[in-house]
Amino acid sequence: MYQIRIHGRGGQGVVTAAELIAISAFIEGWESQAFPSFGVERTGAPIEAFARIDKKPIRTREHVQNPHILIIQDPTLIGTVDVTKGCNKETIIIVNSSKTKDELGLDLPKENIFVIDATKIALEILGRNIVNTIILGAFSKGTKLVSLNSLKKAIEQKFGKGEMGTKNIKAVEMAYNL
Repeated sequence: MYQIRIHGRGGQGVVTAAELIAISAFIEGWESQAFPSFGVERTGAPIEAFARIDKKPIRTREHVQNPHILIIQDPTLIGTVDVTKGCNKETIIIVNSSKTKDELGLDLPKENIFVIDATKIALEILGRNIVNTIILGAFSKGTKLVSLNSLKKAIEQKFGKGEMGTKNIKAVEMAYNL
């Protein structure tokens, strides 16, 4: 079973990112689940969301304590929230940042850290700083757990075939190809 934890702030699409991972995996024949962890937080407050994918039924429902993959949508959480709790030297980390791996200050193997400036792509293509779908392009490319095609189908299912769906698919393709 692959366990994924996503950190971000309220309003950044953290919950939607987990849902899109689960939908993409389901399209490919995986068992999947996605769920958030938040209470009365407001826009901008730190939140987490989780996804699990497996080839067999998933019976567990608790929060992801030891992620195989960690996605950090908002780099300002590094040093503010313990985003790497439960991670080990095998955890794959995907970070939205304009900084380099070394500048991030994460105490984990650099070869498992993937950095993408998803904010830049979001502002360029979407016109808003919502990086969830973009960082999933890097997730697809870096982990090979779900294909770009399945991710695009999940985005289309979630956002439709209109302007929002089209722009998000374009942004995911750009991230995937970087």
